[in-house]
Amino acid sequence: METLQKKYGLMTATAMVVGIVIGSGVFFKAEKILTATGGNLSVGILAWIIGGVIMIVCAYNFAVMATKYEKVSGIVDYAEATLGTGYGYFVGWFMATIYYPTLVSVLAWVSARYTCVLIGKDWSIVGPECLAITAFYLIASYTLNTLSPILAGKFQVSTTIIKLIPLFAMAIVGTLSGLANGMVVENFATVVVEMDTFSALLTAVCATAFAYEGWIIATSINAELKDAKRNLPKALVRGTFLIMATYILYYVGLSGAVENSILMESGEMGAKTAFANIFSNFMGTGLFVFVVISCLGTLNGLMLACTRGLYALSVRNMGPMPDTFKQIDAKTNMPTNASVLGLFFAGIWLLYFYGANLTAPWFGFFSFDSSELPIITIYAMYIPIFWIFMKRERDMDFFRGKLMPALGILGSLFMIYAAYVSHGKAILAYLIVFLVVQLIGMFYMKRK
Repeated sequence: METLQKKYGLMTATAMVVGIVIGSGVFFKAEKILTATGGNLSVGILAWIIGGVIMIVCAYNFAVMATKYEKVSGIVDYAEATLGTGYGYFVGWFMATIYYPTLVSVLAWVSARYTCVLIGKDWSIVGPECLAITAFYLIASYTLNTLSPILAGKFQVSTTIIKLIPLFAMAIVGTLSGLANGMVVENFATVVVEMDTFSALLTAVCATAFAYEGWIIATSINAELKDAKRNLPKALVRGTFLIMATYILYYVGLSGAVENSILMESGEMGAKTAFANIFSNFMGTGLFVFVVISCLGTLNGLMLACTRGLYALSVRNMGPMPDTFKQIDAKTNMPTNASVLGLFFAGIWLLYFYGANLTAPWFGFFSFDSSELPIITIYAMYIPIFWIFMKRERDMDFFRGKLMPALGILGSLFMIYAAYVSHGKAILAYLIVFLVVQLIGMFYMKRK
């Protein structure tokens, strides 16, 4: 049977960490954070810092674990190595059926959303044109990753470089321009809508979870990463620090481009308006093309992981029809059968996201935000991993073996509490769906 080859280097892994995380989230959720805080920039920046620190702490813990565990599929291996095969299976089942496909579905729509803004026609972001573009991006990303994974890796590196251009341009030019004309000072001094600071902060931190998420997906290629024990920790630590700094600088840059009240009212047009104000309509449109490419690069990285979701279970002879889903295509070196099912799951979750979040809720009580709650779930799953690792690895120094895992647990608990405050009763609906999916997974595990 064919096995996955060592085909990615440190540059690709770092680009994947940065490329998966940086992209749609900083544009998609920046407007939500601004609205959630009532235009209070100080509270918004604090939310970016809290979310970023939690990301860095968790990434550091997995970087330490990466020096000890190296198998096939990243987070599944860490769960299995710390809590056993059963916990690893349920984490893997969650990643394959909920986590990866929900993020892929949202990213396909976000990419289409900004494409519609770029085109400039009067197309609704929930209209047929936007949905057609969404479906095209979903299938195109799947095709690229399935037929040519090496080309997909090169595309990941290229889009990572491209996506940093508009972010740094806004961070630098927007900030300097805003300081010169006084808009940065005015926006920091003005609160558009008075909000309860604590609850606004928690809602904003919960929104940063989507913007920051994705770094853990880079661990899914450790079986295909050259010298993974050395390169994966470097990629995780370097990438997460760069991500947090970039987000905060971009958020400040926006304050120098447009008034908070206007940005809050503009919705999906906000980012394009900001670029046009700073760089003129022509240059702003050119930079906004990079924003769309940035979103597509994020989608590509997520699809890379989504197409390997069920493969991670099948190589352990677990899950449905493992002999079928662990097959590797001799020409492309890809788990083709598993990737088809991953695309199917993404399509189902895209339909759910459209009906539950973009229109009048189709699913009534069972409508919840599939762009945030699955991410909070993965933080909950980190907690027992950090706890067992902290108890078991007694040969490590205090900082790596005790302090950082403890901080990872506290940060994960904070994310769960923020989600509770932000989403309220919708969490119950999500938990019911989550438990049903896990029960289906339990059926397959028992069959095996």
